[in-house]
Amino acid sequence: MAINIVKNNFKEAQRLLEEFINDPKSWGSIEKAGGELVKAFQQGNKVIACGNGGSMADAIHFCEELTSNFRRKRKGLPAIAVSDPGYLSCASNDFGFENVFSRYVDTLGQKGDILFAISTSGNSENILRAVNQAKQKGMKVVALTGKGGGKLSTLCDFEVRAPYSDYSDRTQEIHIKIIHSLIHYIELSMKL
Repeated sequence: MAINIVKNNFKEAQRLLEEFINDPKSWGSIEKAGGELVKAFQQGNKVIACGNGGSMADAIHFCEELTSNFRRKRKGLPAIAVSDPGYLSCASNDFGFENVFSRYVDTLGQKGDILFAISTSGNSENILRAVNQAKQKGMKVVALTGKGGGKLSTLCDFEVRAPYSDYSDRTQEIHIKIIHSLIHYIELSMKL
């Protein structure tokens, strides 16, 4: 019984991936978001990435692949995930968890930088506040969302949305493929 449910998880993941692949909007959104990331790097700007839970892990993964290497040895690209435990506990205590990312963006974000915001629901309050702060700083916002996109879909400049799923883990499985695709797009476009 349990193994059949587990097997169905793979089938559902495959169906959602096929839905993403067969939607022309997917490729247009990756190209637009990737193009904006390339532009920022070429102009000497950086990426600040944030997310909660598994999305924070994805933000960290995105940044470590940019600052290190992905498919080839190359120069690092400036990217940082808001993930330091000391900072997170300090800022949460001082400003509330709803302001943990916006405080960071206010402190380190500069005009021309990119906020890479990840939210499977598109409605995480601390992500939405970070987006608003990024806009005030003159930053562009690239968002990875799921479900219906939530409020984040209307606030960001570039959205790449995973197909609808009731479960965050299905959305995160698509998000990691999007993240790898964006990094590959950046490497190819910048001829790194």
